[in-house]
Amino acid sequence: MNFNNIYRNKELAIQLIKKIQEATKKPVQLMEVCGGHTMAIRKFGINTLLPAEIELISGPGCPICVTGQEYVDTLIEYSRQSDKIIVTYGDLIRVPGTCSSLDKEKAAGADIRIIYSTSEALDIAHKNPQKNIIFAAIGFETTTPATAIALLQAKKETIKNFYVYSAHKIMPPVMHALVEDGIKIDGYIGPGHVCTITGSMIFTHVAEKHKLPIVISGFEPTDILESILRLICLINENKFGVDIQYRRLVKEAGNLKAQQMVQEVFEPCNDYWRGIGNIPMSGLKLKKEFAKFDASLCFPIDIPKSIEPVGCICGQILKGLKKPNECKLFGTLCSPINPIGACMVSPEGTCNSLYKYLIL
Repeated sequence: MNFNNIYRNKELAIQLIKKIQEATKKPVQLMEVCGGHTMAIRKFGINTLLPAEIELISGPGCPICVTGQEYVDTLIEYSRQSDKIIVTYGDLIRVPGTCSSLDKEKAAGADIRIIYSTSEALDIAHKNPQKNIIFAAIGFETTTPATAIALLQAKKETIKNFYVYSAHKIMPPVMHALVEDGIKIDGYIGPGHVCTITGSMIFTHVAEKHKLPIVISGFEPTDILESILRLICLINENKFGVDIQYRRLVKEAGNLKAQQMVQEVFEPCNDYWRGIGNIPMSGLKLKKEFAKFDASLCFPIDIPKSIEPVGCICGQILKGLKKPNECKLFGTLCSPINPIGACMVSPEGTCNSLYKYLIL
């Protein structure tokens, strides 16, 4: 079956757009908090198909975008130590630090390797027993289970040279923080991939506390259009709560096995989000039973104060206060080839997706 025939169906999309136009009664601001949605909205031009009263805001949904400058600077310092190999997913390598990047350090001779799975990181540890392998663990609830699996396997095999430097984050606390910070949000387009792991229930408290509708959405054009329609209808009826549009993959309870592994390895902690600041219980750190794998504990280092790039407004963009084309660097000094800020690095970054699809 060709799912594109269903989820990219032109006639269905036209019907949904017409229904959205008919349902829209007043100005609303809807925020997506998933980089996959940010990219899809720009790729399919969904923002250009909606009534002028509907404003789509890109929130802190890109994992590498929200990862703090200090974390990147620390990895850079680790990479300069000859006894260490840094392993990371691809996008992080190009994120600018205060004075360098992992990409630049690799070009200068540091042993930094891009991986596509945590099993590769363990394999590198097996093959390089004389080196300390540090896995740069970033991402939201979607990628955290893979890190947990690697740590459980490392413990089982008593691997002594594998370490995790965690910047894993949890989505609900930042959604609370944005509303409490006064950002005008009338409804959230909920992160579909996160909810395949966590289930939709983790967002119930966000919806109830702030009296907001949250619709968990898929990533195809008709998925997003249907989710927007559901949000508009809920707003019109003054209803709040969590609705699942992406039912072909998302359940209320989520993936219980994945959740169990994450809970076995990690515990919540305060964490820093680029542009937003420290948010209580928004990150994940290794439990004491896994402390021997924690790079931050095993290799404590002091680094100079981290400084954000001059002129970059990535932090304001992540909060939904600014658009990328309001940045003086956008498309001139800052581009995907030469990213000044983190939001221009990943395809899921708001600046990168806007630049790529040129829908200004």
